[in-house]
Amino acid sequence: MTRLAHHRAVVTGAGSGIGRSIAMRLAEEGASVVVNDIDHDSAETTVDAIKTAGGTALASTGDVTRPSDINRAFETCEKSWGSCTLVVNNAGIVQQVRLENMTMADWDRMIAVHLRGCFNGCRRALGAMLDAGGGVIVNIASQLGQKGGVELAHYSAAKAGIIGLTKSLALEVSNRGVRVNAVAPGPINTELVMTLSPEWREAKSKELPLGHFGEPEDVAATVAFLASEDARLYVGQTLNPNSGDVMI
Repeated sequence: MTRLAHHRAVVTGAGSGIGRSIAMRLAEEGASVVVNDIDHDSAETTVDAIKTAGGTALASTGDVTRPSDINRAFETCEKSWGSCTLVVNNAGIVQQVRLENMTMADWDRMIAVHLRGCFNGCRRALGAMLDAGGGVIVNIASQLGQKGGVELAHYSAAKAGIIGLTKSLALEVSNRGVRVNAVAPGPINTELVMTLSPEWREAKSKELPLGHFGEPEDVAATVAFLASEDARLYVGQTLNPNSGDVMI
């Protein structure tokens, strides 16, 4: 497929899980992809998988909370292929703790990785996109940002912030050619979700109308759609591959 061959993409947190599947799907559809991850070996593993499948990719190691690290990912794209036309702000962490036991450090780290990281990616991408009169930004939120989650108040708050940021930015830049949308996955079978307790995962599965978690590829397909011209009327939207956990 070559639906995304016009895109030069940066995907954060793409060394594993949802981010890895997104990077691979974008490359499969023709995009050139910079794979960002805080773990160098994980980023290189994703790049190797993309190249083995015949795609084009480069690795960039860095922490999304640091503007200098985000800048390095975009410079990798610019030096090799030209300015970024698609950014997927996906990097994230998870921690299971009740708010009464949550430390300020717990809170600050969660907000920094998800919300500050998303802000950093959006801000770095915008200059070239606005100059070119076009571009696509996809922010990865969560259904817990829409409904909340037990023992995940800081995670839910950060993801709700991403949805609000997405809508606000879409209002600011859509009339200048940059489409901004979000994806709010439900529980997905990733290494990250597997760090949550078996009790939490079992209870969540029972809440889902489909009765089971999704796969990273389900989210990747949604992102690829939003990156394509098929989604040209989607502005400030949040798409929900979530096994029915939130129905909008």
